[in-house]
Formats: sequence, C-alpha cells, structure tokens
Amino acid sequence: MKFILVLLILFNCEVFEKKQNKDTNRNLVLFALLNNRSSSSSSYNWNLPQGFPTPRVPSENPMSEAKVELGRFLFYDKRLSGNETQSCASCHLQRLAFTDGKDFPSGITGEVHPRNSQNLANVVYNSRLTWANNGLLTLEQQSRIPLFGENPIELGLSNNNYLAKLSSDSRYRDFFSKAFGGGSENITEQNIRFALSSFQRSLLSGNSRVDQYTNRTNRSALNSSEIRGLDLFNSEVAECFHCHGGFNFTDSINHQNVTQAEVVYTNNGSLSAVEYSVLPLNKKGLMEVTGKSTDEGKFKAPSLRNIALTFPYMHNGSFKCNVSSPTNIDACATEALGKVIDNYAMGGKTHPNKDTSFIRPFSITSQERTDLINFLKALTDTEFINNPKHSDPFR
Repeated sequence: MKFILVLLILFNCEVFEKKQNKDTNRNLVLFALLNNRSSSSSSYNWNLPQGFPTPRVPSENPMSEAKVELGRFLFYDKRLSGNETQSCASCHLQRLAFTDGKDFPSGITGEVHPRNSQNLANVVYNSRLTWANNGLLTLEQQSRIPLFGENPIELGLSNNNYLAKLSSDSRYRDFFSKAFGGGSENITEQNIRFALSSFQRSLLSGNSRVDQYTNRTNRSALNSSEIRGLDLFNSEVAECFHCHGGFNFTDSINHQNVTQAEVVYTNNGSLSAVEYSVLPLNKKGLMEVTGKSTDEGKFKAPSLRNIALTFPYMHNGSFKCNVSSPTNIDACATEALGKVIDNYAMGGKTHPNKDTSFIRPFSITSQERTDLINFLKALTDTEFINNPKHSDPFR
C-alpha cells in the first residue's frame, strides 16, 4: 500500500508539473502575441538625436515607415502640381536644409509668394507652420495651402486629375496599400496630405558640430572662436538665446514634454514702420490674420539650425549676400549673417511694435562678431543634408 501511495503521489506531481509548464508556455505565447500587436501598432522608431524630446503627432495620423516612404515620393513628385512642373521639393531643397536660396519662391504660374521659404528641419517640433498664420496648427492643415491655394498659386491643384495619375501608377497603388491598407480607393486627397506630413515629420536634424559639443561632450567639435561665439550667443549682451534658445534654437515649440504648445510672434525691427506702410497686407506679418495694427511686423522666429544654408534671411529675404546666385555658400552665409548681426547690434529699425526688451543696441568687437558668425555656421548638420532617406527617390 505504501508503494502504491508513493506512485500515486509521484503521478499527481508529474501531472501538476506538466499542467504548470503548459500554462506557463501558453502565457508566454499570449504575452508574445500581445507584445507584437502593441509594437506593430506603434512601431515607428524616431531615432531621435540626443537631447531631443519625443514629438507630438496628431492621433488621426500616427507615424509609420510606410507613410514616411510614401510621403517622400509624393514630396518630390511633380505630378502633384497643376502643370507637372513643380513639386514640394522645388521650394525646399535638401542641400539647402529644405529652403530654396531665394528671396521669394514662385509657383507654377510664376506668381511670387509674399514670404521666404522656411526650412523644414525639425518641423515636427514647430507649434505653428508658417511665418505668421497662427491658425495653422498641423502639417495636415498647412499642406492644403501649397497644394490648392489660389492666392498665391503655388502647386495649383484644382481638380482630381492628380488622383487618377497616382492611381494609374502601380508603385503608388502598392505604396498607398502599405501605408493605409485597402486598394486604390485609399489614394485620396487626405491620405496624400497625411503621407506628406509624415515624411516632413521625419526630417530630424540634430548632429551639427554644436550638438556634438553640447550634447555628446565632444570638446574638440568646436574651435576656440566657435566656443566664444556660443558664449556670446547665450550671453545677456547679444541675447540671441531669448528668441532662439532650446534644443531647436527657436522660442515656438511643441512636443510631448510641454503641456501647451509655445507660440511667440515678434517684431524684430527688420523693417521700419515707414517701410511697412507701403507694403500690402500679406507682407505685414500676423496683422494679416488678426487685423490688428499692433501685430504689424510680427513673425515667428525660425529655428537657427542649418542657418548657414538658409539665406537670404528674414521673412522677406532682406538680409543676403550681394551675389544673386552665390556659388560660394560659406562666403555668402558669412556676409548675410554679418548683416543680420549688424542690424541687431544697432537695435533694429524703428517700429512701435518692436520688442525693445530684447531688440536693443549692443556693442561687440570685430572679433566677437566673427566668433558669433562662426558659431552660427557650426549649426550646419551635414549628415542631415546628405541623408539618403530624405533625398529625391526619382533620381
């Protein structure tokens, strides 16, 4: 009897152990399935530069690699213009940090835009998307203006012919299917804007020599002149950091670490009240939207990242080098940046809306001026402007 009892105990223990192992294995399988489902629904890898916070993205248009790649093709595709002569990239060249080097860009009809092309580096962090429209909150909204806007005409889409062109392309049918599911019925105006926005959000720039010096503790990344320029930039003498501070060198910012997007429009004294008095409304800054005279000359301060590539400067391209089509980018940037610094050192031009708390005269030596220019040029991210993930896929 004792022998039989021992056998029964051993048998029950073996059955219990097998059941326990089976339950454990089943739980591991379920965990793996759930984990895979979670990662597949939010699997986009931002690959953020060091020191960059997680971007904030509209819930209706989550990021995905498929949408980013589709958006890259659309960004460079001239079929997204009324006469197939221009694309988004026509005014946003990668080699110029996604600007165009012009005072004012022109659309497909030759009509000149009233403002300078902005750079798209780190546009995902912008709390507003244009120089002076405080009503455009997302890239999805903003993209309608260059695609369909009539004043001025940019890409000049006026009917649905562009959808038929994309639908007839087997590559696009595959791209849209991967990005949005389904078939050609998902080649829609909205999904085009969603893909374009996703691609633009992927344009991250954070590996300049300044970044290597400040965020990666590479003390040899900057030379002595550039370090002195960095100190002057952050000093209470030049006070550049007030409008161009933080990881993105601007005071208008949005990301997951802030409870509310920061939005600032400033009159920096780049034009006088007399000069504004003869300009049309669409060149007067925030006043065009609000109708308030107190908003005349107020614009959003752009990021200074890659600033040596984004001249001519200001909303109207008024600070530039003397050569209309410069071949020496470094020399042109040096000249144009010097003009900007000189204007600020003089306290800007006279205007009742000018922010005199920060835009006021200051004195610097010729060497300090050179140091500041050298620091600004060190904000160029050569990896960004040569990244094949951002380049023209049709070449």
